[in-house]
Amino acid sequence: MATPISLASAAIILASAAIGGMLIWAAAARRREAADTIDKARAEAERALRQAERDAETCRKEAALEAREQAHRIAADAERQARERRQEIVGLEQALADKTRALADRLAVTDRIEQDLRAREKTLAAQEKQTAALVARTEQLAADRQRELQRVAGLSADEARDLLLKQIEGDARRDAANLVKRLETEARETAAMRAQQIIVDAIQRSAAEHAIETTVSVVDLPSDDLKGRIIGREGRNIRALETATGVELIVDDTPGAIILSSFDPYRREVARQSIERLIADGRIHPARIEEIVEKVKGEMEETVRKEGEAAAFELGLYDLHPEILGLMGRLKFRTSYGQNVLSHSREVAFLAGIMARELGLSSPVAARAAFLHDIGKAIDRDLQGTHLELGLEFLRKHGESEPVLQAVAAHHMDIDWPSLEAMIVQAADAISAARPGARRDILESYVKRLEKLEGIADSFEGVSKAFALQAGREIRIVVESERISDEETVWLSKDIARRIENELEYPGQIKVTVIRETRAVEFAR
Repeated sequence: MATPISLASAAIILASAAIGGMLIWAAAARRREAADTIDKARAEAERALRQAERDAETCRKEAALEAREQAHRIAADAERQARERRQEIVGLEQALADKTRALADRLAVTDRIEQDLRAREKTLAAQEKQTAALVARTEQLAADRQRELQRVAGLSADEARDLLLKQIEGDARRDAANLVKRLETEARETAAMRAQQIIVDAIQRSAAEHAIETTVSVVDLPSDDLKGRIIGREGRNIRALETATGVELIVDDTPGAIILSSFDPYRREVARQSIERLIADGRIHPARIEEIVEKVKGEMEETVRKEGEAAAFELGLYDLHPEILGLMGRLKFRTSYGQNVLSHSREVAFLAGIMARELGLSSPVAARAAFLHDIGKAIDRDLQGTHLELGLEFLRKHGESEPVLQAVAAHHMDIDWPSLEAMIVQAADAISAARPGARRDILESYVKRLEKLEGIADSFEGVSKAFALQAGREIRIVVESERISDEETVWLSKDIARRIENELEYPGQIKVTVIRETRAVEFAR
């Protein structure tokens, strides 16, 4: 009887044998599988090799075919180029043959011409010999005749020539003197008439209107209630207006209107526009007054430039400098003996242009110089010097030509006449000023007195502005508060009054008012 240990050992041995058999079987299966894989790989490699050989053969054949085609194309191109070259050579040979034939023809023509020239040279040589013989015979005959004349007249050839020249010279001088005398007589008889015709024609073609400029402007009010608002509390508004514009406001003389009095039309126009805007706006107080006045002054600069452009365009002067146009526009607000200076300049330019054309002179130079001859009057209130000196300096600075400058310089006959155009400008200026009603001497002397009154005040140090008011019976002077103290204003008013007494002649008395104002402005942010 077997023991339990023996049974267990036998079971283990059997299990081990079974496992070993399974392992051997698995190993054999793996070997068979590996052998099959190797056989498959070999077969696949052989197929790939055979396919590669077939592809290589195909590529070789395709390459050979492409090479043959390329060689065929190259051969065809070479043949085509050779054919074209042969055709080109044939064409060149044909052209060369044509040129050779043409050259041969020209050589034949040249030979014929040369033969003709040789024949003509022989003919000319023969003619020259004949001509020389004729000339010699003619000279001999002339010498024989001259000797015969000298023998008969008893004079040599030089003496006879001198006698004849003296006789011809005397006759010429006598005829020339008679001609000059006749021309001078005709010129004296016709010059005055011709000049009168030209001037009358120019005046008739320039029928300008004239109106004497006054020293007052009127602003109509919608109602008399506005007078009180314009005057303001304790007169502060009217004082602000007069200080800002330099114009005297008269509110009591005419119902429903305010009269603006000033000898300067530019100031009056600024004041008029400012008051009209204040009335339309409704807000009338010192700060608003100063704001409106400054705004109107800025707009007036553009207005005067447009006035100058319009006047120049009317006269056909299209190339004037913009600053020249601006100054010419300011002349609309300047008068000379009551005559508007811009209208006067326009009229003088028109007259000068007409007269220059009638006389065959340079109309553009005459018209340009005539238009610009009084441009200095737009400067002489701001700088020292006569309007002629200031105008010439300004025009020369802005590139005006020398003929124009010379004509402007001579329009008051301060220099000798540099040109006929300058004489035309002076004549046109005199015609415009001498028209009936064009000027008024009393007004000009009044304006000059007011200008001199303001000039005296402006000459003192620390003076900012000076305005002559009430027809020259009062002058108001605004000083710079940083430079003049309250105590110094008293002495300044006395010094100005003493100088006015010494330098001016005037009826009655002139009130001198010095205004000093200090402002402190700050913004709350």
